[in-house]
Amino acid sequence: MSKLVFMKNLSTKISSDLSNLWRRPGTKRKLLVNLLVGIVVCLALLALMVSLWISTLNISKLNNPMSSPTFIMDKNGKKVSQLSSTKSEPVPIAKIPKQLQHAIVAVEDQRFFEHAGVDLRSIGRALVTNAKSGSSQGASTITQQLAKNLFLSSEQTLSRKLKEAAYALKIDLRHNKEEILELYLNNIYMGEGQWGVQAASKVYFGKNVEELNLEESAMLAALPKAPSHYSPLRHMEAALERRNLVLSLMMDQKYITVEEFKQAEAKPIALKKDEGEQLKGQYASYVDHVLEEAEDLYGYTEDELLSSGLLIYTELDPIVQEAAEKVYSNPEFFPVSKDDQLIQSGTVILDHKNGGIRALIGYRGKGVFRGFNHATQLKRQPGSSFKPLIVYGPALEKGYTPNSKLYDGDLDINGYRPVDWDHQTRGEVTMSEAISQSWNIPAVWLLNEIGIDTGMNFARKAGIPLTKEDRTLGIALGGLSTGVSPLQMAQGFQTFSNLGVMFKAHAIIKITTRDGKVLNQAKPVPVQVTSPKNAYTMTLLLEKVVTVGVGTNAKLDRPTAGKTGTTELPDTKEFANIDSKGVKDAWFVGYTPELTAAVWVGYDVTDSNHYLTTSGGKVPSVIFREILTLALQNVPPTPFIIPKGMKEEKKKERKEDKGRKEDRDDNNNEDEGGGGDRKGRGKGKSDN
Repeated sequence: MSKLVFMKNLSTKISSDLSNLWRRPGTKRKLLVNLLVGIVVCLALLALMVSLWISTLNISKLNNPMSSPTFIMDKNGKKVSQLSSTKSEPVPIAKIPKQLQHAIVAVEDQRFFEHAGVDLRSIGRALVTNAKSGSSQGASTITQQLAKNLFLSSEQTLSRKLKEAAYALKIDLRHNKEEILELYLNNIYMGEGQWGVQAASKVYFGKNVEELNLEESAMLAALPKAPSHYSPLRHMEAALERRNLVLSLMMDQKYITVEEFKQAEAKPIALKKDEGEQLKGQYASYVDHVLEEAEDLYGYTEDELLSSGLLIYTELDPIVQEAAEKVYSNPEFFPVSKDDQLIQSGTVILDHKNGGIRALIGYRGKGVFRGFNHATQLKRQPGSSFKPLIVYGPALEKGYTPNSKLYDGDLDINGYRPVDWDHQTRGEVTMSEAISQSWNIPAVWLLNEIGIDTGMNFARKAGIPLTKEDRTLGIALGGLSTGVSPLQMAQGFQTFSNLGVMFKAHAIIKITTRDGKVLNQAKPVPVQVTSPKNAYTMTLLLEKVVTVGVGTNAKLDRPTAGKTGTTELPDTKEFANIDSKGVKDAWFVGYTPELTAAVWVGYDVTDSNHYLTTSGGKVPSVIFREILTLALQNVPPTPFIIPKGMKEEKKKERKEDKGRKEDRDDNNNEDEGGGGDRKGRGKGKSDN
């Protein structure tokens, strides 16, 4: 017998037996009872399975404390920038006005306080409405919307809706209504890129959420349904109509009286931009460095810094920072860039009395969060701006003076043949002349005289990191194996601007919790690099660079000292056909009695199509001058502090200078010869 015939006969027999059983007295009742019991058992098993499934859902994310933004404070203790890793700025339910809570419930989920996370009555009503109208009316509760926002995607599928309901049921079991409403109000999208009622309150009304009145609360409650369409910043008429609908629903549900409804409905939507919102993204370069410093020095993670509600007090001076920002926003102070690459720049300004970073600009153009910072992360050869740190500072320690005679003739030291930028020699020059005119041969000769190790030890003490690969005479002209940043150069020049004392440059003063508990405190340690007398002598030498030397473009209406720096293009085949005006990097590092600054200008990628045709005595010097002019415009000029015992020497020197006329052609105010020309080929670079 085939299987098919067997199955057919078996089916016929079972049907016959069931039919006979059904005809027996009392059988119908038993079958119905058994059927009902079976259904109940199946439903119980299904409920058990659903319960087991719901129990496996992870809603621990709801138990995590919501992150709070971190604020960057300036040197005066005022907020200047805001950081956050979250989309919202959470507030506790106690700070959210009852009228806003009621408005949200009235328009989003009228039975919120009655259902268990899923409203079966609303689902039934929606199904009937959809069947009659052919539309697709939703029935998601506030709890379901919260579940979707935190745990699920926005795909319109049955499986997603089932998961949404399951999450909502579990959330309602684990959390009371007040907690659920708080989570919802802090995570709902409110338009204009804002999440949560606190952020929305600031964007639309310029105030904290607890300050909202009735009509403003209704306006926020009107947004979640279609934030873009009902945004009062874009569609005022639609926003007003929707707000008034919310007010009418609140009246219908007895949350407000008829009189309150009429008064609120009659009022226009009064928008006001929150000035505090401007803190987001403020002073991006400086803030990036603050984060880096907090990680490196104090061991924080980025997530901790962005989400722990910290107050980070810094050395930032808004006046100085704004001055730097203003100059950098003006393209007139920079060379014209090639279309495919912007000429970049970085600037650091320090208070040399304690090493505090008063201002910092890390890039030109549009930046990205924690992108490359040319003020702090750059590694470029500093050219002749390095001479005071590697040659002349240590030479003063060895007993040389501004009037010491230095060799300026043909020089060949073990194959290293430096040249001066004008390709001429003078036989012999004073140290003062060598610095102010940035002659290269005297610098190399002097470093060889005092010893490379002497120069390197001085620079290291001034905070410049050097390696054994740097131990060549080319270091006299800034020829370093890896290079330095503007931050390191400004830090090093504190040696001279602060009477021989160097502080490690730092941005952070202290880090506290929101309630003021100090977590970390900066403790600047002074390093005596050289004597006050030698530091002041270097200041006098660097003043001449600005008054009569290669740095005249940096001159301010107050005492100013500094040094230019220019590095030549690499001596490779790629640059062989480029004339002598081609430059890779341009620097100016200088100071006044109040501030010390370092400026670098150059391309990120230098090639035969992307190089500078300027010098340290031109663009960087001008940037230095413009920034400090603005930063110090309300600060009365003061002289450099003269160490004890040097006042008489200063008077004598002034008398000698008065009788000496220095008349040099402006076009000869040119700098240096190829910082980094370690092989002695040294093409000269102008720096006027």
